[in-house]
Amino acid sequence: MQLTRKRNEVTSIEGKPRPRRPRKLWKRFVKWSLLAVVLLLVLWSFVTYWTSSNDCARYALTPANPMKAIVYCDYGLSNLKFQDIEKPTPANDQLLVRVRAVSVNPLDWHFIEGTPYIGRFLFGFGARKPKETQLGVDFAGMVEAVGKNVTQYKPGDEVFGGRAGAFAQYVCVRESRAVALKPANITFEQAASVPIAAITALQALRDKGHVQPGQKVLINGASGGVGTFAVQLAKSYGADVTGVCSTRNLDLVRSIGADHVIDYTKEDFSKTGQRYDLILDNVGTQPLSQFRRALEPKGECVMIGGGGPNDGRLIGPMARPIKAMLISPFVSQKFGMMFAQLNHDDLSFLGELMQSGKVTPVIDRTYKLSDLPDAIRYLEQGHARGKVVVTVE
Repeated sequence: MQLTRKRNEVTSIEGKPRPRRPRKLWKRFVKWSLLAVVLLLVLWSFVTYWTSSNDCARYALTPANPMKAIVYCDYGLSNLKFQDIEKPTPANDQLLVRVRAVSVNPLDWHFIEGTPYIGRFLFGFGARKPKETQLGVDFAGMVEAVGKNVTQYKPGDEVFGGRAGAFAQYVCVRESRAVALKPANITFEQAASVPIAAITALQALRDKGHVQPGQKVLINGASGGVGTFAVQLAKSYGADVTGVCSTRNLDLVRSIGADHVIDYTKEDFSKTGQRYDLILDNVGTQPLSQFRRALEPKGECVMIGGGGPNDGRLIGPMARPIKAMLISPFVSQKFGMMFAQLNHDDLSFLGELMQSGKVTPVIDRTYKLSDLPDAIRYLEQGHARGKVVVTVE
């Protein structure tokens, strides 16, 4: 039957009116609700961006008790400044540490560049300008003073740990947070290389991957900062360890305990026929299908990171965990992202392993604090063997 439409009703060719179907109110409600949410997000992002600021005005003042530090007021490596700022004073529960060495991490370049962009809004980087204007986390040094409530440390103790703003001559850290006594048999440079990289490897293997003696573990990116610690830690747990690295790093990875090594420039680890109970991916460039082929049916892949500051500037390393989340319900293998939590207990545990010789930090290059931008540039290239360390004079 042919229908003809008038303005307010639908009629048949016989002239009999047919009522118009009522529009479903719930569809209209959902449509306008979604539109309102999008508009609110856009408005919130706009306001957050243009109201973003920081405390850089204080750097224009002449410090009464100066120390050298790396600061930045705008995103970008070219905006790093090595200058005098006010030396911190410890609170009642804090230690004042004279920093002797620090190390750089991919975390630092993400803060410097403000990438991924989603981090500016969701992770507290600062929308338009960096919220925190001092950089660095890993440090090692000597306690110079303690607050009146501190009982576990005293002036003269050698310590290492993690604290925001560590790229400086002095840093204050709470006694109950991420700080521990430095083993006597390692240098300040070695100790400074430990916190983020070694704790990431430890928690990925022990807490996320639940590594067990005799398991087959593959470390993808075994010659990097996290990778060199992961190889040694996996061996300390009794695993059979395979390290994946480039040709020039094969001997290094063997020397720190890997049972097997794979040169990724000549061989694809997912096509060797070997299956692994646990894979730690420090690289972040291979498709998830490669890891699925290399995992046991009940195996697990822990994704730790990868990529530089210009790689995936919108959501960066978050893209792969999102993909993993989408496929996880349909496969028997487990995929997950790793975010380390710095704490005293894990630092002390790592200190004991270094004291016993089971773990030895691997250091590629050492820079001066005034040359920290050069250290960041080198780290950005993605070819560092172990850790890049910065000495603080």
